[in-house]
Amino acid sequence: MIKTEKVLHLKSSRGRKVRVVREHYLRERVPCFSSLCQAGCDNDGKVLPGDLTHYVVPDAEVVVNFLEVLELTELQGVVFTQTACQALHSKGRRFYNRLKSLLRDPRHDCVLFANEFQEYSYRPREKGESQERWQSRCVYAAAAWYYHHLAGMMSVVMVTEDQEAVSRFSSLNSGVFVISFQDYLQNFWPGLQAAHELYASISQALQEKEAEDSSREFSEHLPAEVLEAGIKSGRFIQGTLNVSKHRAQNEALVTNEGLSSKNPDLSGGVLVFGSKSRNRAVHGDAVAVELLPRSEWRGKVTALTEGQAEEKSGEDGETKPMPTGRVVGILQRNWRDYVVTFPPRDGTQNQSRNSQRILAVPWDRRIPKIRISTQQADALQDHRVVVRIDSWPSTSLYPNGHSVRVLGRAGELETEVQTILLENCIHVAPFSEAQLREMPLNSPEQPWSVDPVEAGRRRDLRETHLVFSIDPRGCEDVDDTLSVRRLAGGRLLELGVHIADVTHFVSEGSLTDLEARSRATTYYLADRRYDMLPGVLSADLCSLLGGVDRYAVSVLWELDAQSLAVTSVWFGRTLIRSSYQLHYELAQALLNGEEAEVPELARLDPAERHAKLSELTEALEKLTHVARHLRAQRDRGGALELEGVEVRAQLDEEKNITALVPRQPLEVHETVAECMIYANHWVARKIQEAFPYQALLRRHPSPRQELFRPLVETGRARGFAIDTRTNKALADSLDRAVDPQDPLVNRLLRMMATQAMSQAVYFSTGAQPEDQFYHYGLALDRYTHFTSPIRRYADMVVHRLLTAALLLEQGAEPGKTPAGNKDLEELSEHINNRNRAAQRAQKLSVGLFQCLFFKERDPATDPRCVADGVIYAIRDNGVLVFIPEYGVKGPVYMRNKEGQVATTGPDGTCEWQSGSVRRYPDHIVTTSGCGSATFRLFDHITVRISVLSTNCHADTLNLEVISNKPHCGPAPPKPGSQGRSQLVQEVVRLAEEAQEKAAQHRPKLSREEREYRQSRTPNLYSILEEIRELALMDPDAAARVCAASV
Repeated sequence: MIKTEKVLHLKSSRGRKVRVVREHYLRERVPCFSSLCQAGCDNDGKVLPGDLTHYVVPDAEVVVNFLEVLELTELQGVVFTQTACQALHSKGRRFYNRLKSLLRDPRHDCVLFANEFQEYSYRPREKGESQERWQSRCVYAAAAWYYHHLAGMMSVVMVTEDQEAVSRFSSLNSGVFVISFQDYLQNFWPGLQAAHELYASISQALQEKEAEDSSREFSEHLPAEVLEAGIKSGRFIQGTLNVSKHRAQNEALVTNEGLSSKNPDLSGGVLVFGSKSRNRAVHGDAVAVELLPRSEWRGKVTALTEGQAEEKSGEDGETKPMPTGRVVGILQRNWRDYVVTFPPRDGTQNQSRNSQRILAVPWDRRIPKIRISTQQADALQDHRVVVRIDSWPSTSLYPNGHSVRVLGRAGELETEVQTILLENCIHVAPFSEAQLREMPLNSPEQPWSVDPVEAGRRRDLRETHLVFSIDPRGCEDVDDTLSVRRLAGGRLLELGVHIADVTHFVSEGSLTDLEARSRATTYYLADRRYDMLPGVLSADLCSLLGGVDRYAVSVLWELDAQSLAVTSVWFGRTLIRSSYQLHYELAQALLNGEEAEVPELARLDPAERHAKLSELTEALEKLTHVARHLRAQRDRGGALELEGVEVRAQLDEEKNITALVPRQPLEVHETVAECMIYANHWVARKIQEAFPYQALLRRHPSPRQELFRPLVETGRARGFAIDTRTNKALADSLDRAVDPQDPLVNRLLRMMATQAMSQAVYFSTGAQPEDQFYHYGLALDRYTHFTSPIRRYADMVVHRLLTAALLLEQGAEPGKTPAGNKDLEELSEHINNRNRAAQRAQKLSVGLFQCLFFKERDPATDPRCVADGVIYAIRDNGVLVFIPEYGVKGPVYMRNKEGQVATTGPDGTCEWQSGSVRRYPDHIVTTSGCGSATFRLFDHITVRISVLSTNCHADTLNLEVISNKPHCGPAPPKPGSQGRSQLVQEVVRLAEEAQEKAAQHRPKLSREEREYRQSRTPNLYSILEEIRELALMDPDAAARVCAASV
């Protein structure tokens, strides 16, 4: 090791230049991370393959400006130098973190070489040498070292944007080539169109980065050290900027979980009104705000807003003034990929530079227009395009960005679905060949079988337990089964929950595990799903199908047969064989004593069939008895029963689910749900006791009382007193709030209670005090997710923690030490983010299909466009309505854009006339020359449904009142009948027809390819345990399932 000195030129907090001299140590042996290495380097982790034609070493400028191109998986053998990484770090933490993620990703052939610690590649900066010139010299020295270190077995190409560097270095070493990045792409990757387009887009954006107008549009952001000092002193408030969906031009809130504890006035966040006060902050950015004087505080607008074009300031009513501020600095940019649409060119667009610059309109209304430099502006009109923001100088009204790729024409189904995925940062490429090679083999020629050695390590339940599953009809990914039996001559009952042992097949740290960790969940959309695990696991070897041997992780309780008190509990790995694969309706029919055909018994003789059917029915009855007891226990503790979503799967001829149909709840739903909740609770206790500071649990914080105000006021308007002081008081209040004449009243109140709830989240036990472990909705002191490892990564983590806890209990050391508190908390936050993204995508997907269903219908003549709606909220210029037939919620305006109001005739028919609107707490009154009309909370009115279309944004449903009386058409279908089924089925049918046409031009897939590709249709895992989850879904989207989790 050689000791030297490194001179750094830094800036002090006061802006002065400071010269710092630090010790710098050089080593002869630094890992090269190449499989061709003959020098015995300590190359732990990812290494570059040796079968490439060359390695490429980008210089600092290429890494800083063109990292997006280097992120393409087609570019292989990329060596990032320490010098280039440090240059990228100076650009911002967000870019540096992207590079770190790229280096960790096993799908990308790239490594980091610590050239500044290698004795023979280190180059000290010379006196008077510019930083850019020194960086280029360092990178070239690293490239030359690589070539000689590998004994000339691999050519090395250094790519740069500095033509002087090309001239200076290109002829120094025969095996080291120095060319421009553009020449490299053209000569080495001529067919990689994505790289060429991305390079051209970024280059053009860099050339036009300077603002055309030097006049300042926004105030400059304060320096980081000033912001930090201001936050510590309390002068500034830090938080995340959340722009209003409905008033994106004017209203935004800065929120922070810790604000309310420091200052009760800030419990609702800080209002940032107007784009000037937002000061170039974009939705999702971490910002610092300064409060305005109280005299300048204002409230949120309480009127309904039809769109950004309708936003007004000062004309509509506002809530009570709240803390209002302005953004003074950006703590962290959270820019992502955005989907935009290039609108038709008109006189307002910037026509400079040969009309290559255009203001693109983001699909998300909360994002400002983005100035794009492109030569394809005309060709890409009315297309969805992925763009990234590069900068937002204070001299520009809009941020500058560049295009990345084209998704397709706006309005086409596949384009809109991909837009939804990308807007929620969901990237789910097909599983790679390397990941699929990790899968166990299971084919007709070589069927998978139980390993005798592994079977010897497990408790064998195949001959001793009657195991069965209860799932939606046609479910393939069965990851939970149940058992119940009598012990000790009937004095005890044994209840068993058996969960698929996914972690036996997916080793921690494997490629499949890393991919599952990245996805964190299976993504369900209205017409498809994207699996967390490859199909050979999710639908086969991990699925607890009937009549086959499977590995499981089980929880077995021994209960007193009379009191059902727990006398003992056993956790462990088991070997099971499910005897029956029941669907809900079949299980309920057996419980009801109805005649039902059990497929597994069809071939038996009558006597044996009768005996086994009696055995199965008895098991179901015992299971139901235990579940009722478990539910009663939680009810006494304050468990909430809110409005949830229950669906059945609509199958096609190939048993693929093509529709999600609401259905009536069955008691068997609650039976299975209670068993799953019970297992999750006991596993949470087990892992928390074994790992007090590093267990993955799930908590549901108590909601803020002010969020219950709409619920309380709405209930009072109907004569109900809603007590929200505790979960028990709330549950009892909702149970009493029943109108015998209108069951929708209680349903709407429960929906409003759900909206007031905070979200349940995963967390590490070392990151929260024990009194914060409580699950408010389920009324449990500890809770986790254990029962769905096929589609939730959190459950896989919990399985590994449970296995480690059992090994510790036996006096053995876990094979791998569980993650520490910090790493587990980071993983928890990642899973929480992915779950929220999955929920948003599912909701948007359902909204897309609802719009597609109504788009092709004439609202004036089609009876399906007229429905009954129930008023559940009053606003200044209209009401909010719920349509139970379609599960739709939306605004109904009582005053239109022309200022006319909805008036009613003698028969209740509504017309638009000049007049006024007046709002009261529980009703709204419209007055015109023909008289007045009153619309009250919980009134049933008739609405017409149409679609508001715009090329730049997602389509939305428009609800128009046509009568103040209930809809007199055909009776709306009950939940579970054809209302929603018809909607989804018809849209899916149209989509399938389009897919069939496209499929005619695609090659047919082999059976193996069909087995391993991503699922296109949602083949749902049992959602029973999910229907109890609180606040993880918006109840209006009744077709949204499997996003929320208990």
